[in-house]
Amino acid sequence: MDSVRYDRSAPAARVPLALKILIAGGFGAGKTTLVSALSEVRPLQTEEVLTGAGIGTDDISGVETKSTTTVAMDFGRITINEDLQVYLFGTPGQDRFWFLWDELAFGALGAVVLADTRRLADCFPSIDYLEQRGIPFVVGVNCFDGARRFSLENVRQALDLDPDVPLVLCDARDRQSGKLVLIALVEHVARQRGEPVPAG
Repeated sequence: MDSVRYDRSAPAARVPLALKILIAGGFGAGKTTLVSALSEVRPLQTEEVLTGAGIGTDDISGVETKSTTTVAMDFGRITINEDLQVYLFGTPGQDRFWFLWDELAFGALGAVVLADTRRLADCFPSIDYLEQRGIPFVVGVNCFDGARRFSLENVRQALDLDPDVPLVLCDARDRQSGKLVLIALVEHVARQRGEPVPAG
């Protein structure tokens, strides 16, 4: 049998740098939708149909038309260039799946917390988790059709956010809108690290 010969002069395959970003927020805030809108590949989703077993456990007030829930995570990918890829991890929004958070958050550059003004208090656990672990985050106020609009200053006060935490309006269904939220996060992380912020 002929031996296999390797060409040692051939350049080694370049492995791109991978950045991990969490997409967090309450149940029904639009995390799965945002990952789907941003991902260049078909996203991995762990959505399951809500059943009668969740009655009394899953609070669907304000989002009564929601019929599915993420039970583990959503996963998507964005290639910036041949040297850089961004991996998006959508976290489960319900308390009973919080045991997954530590694994999902490990090594994350930062997070986007999606806020739904119909159920604003639902994003408090995500904000508390990220603050306690020193993970930089931005808050994206997902503008749902027919939902009452509030000023960003009112939302900031309601969430008791630190003044340096970016707060932006977004539409989780829209890829360009989602990109602007990610850009706000990367700029926020750069500022926190004392690195130059790329010119817009």
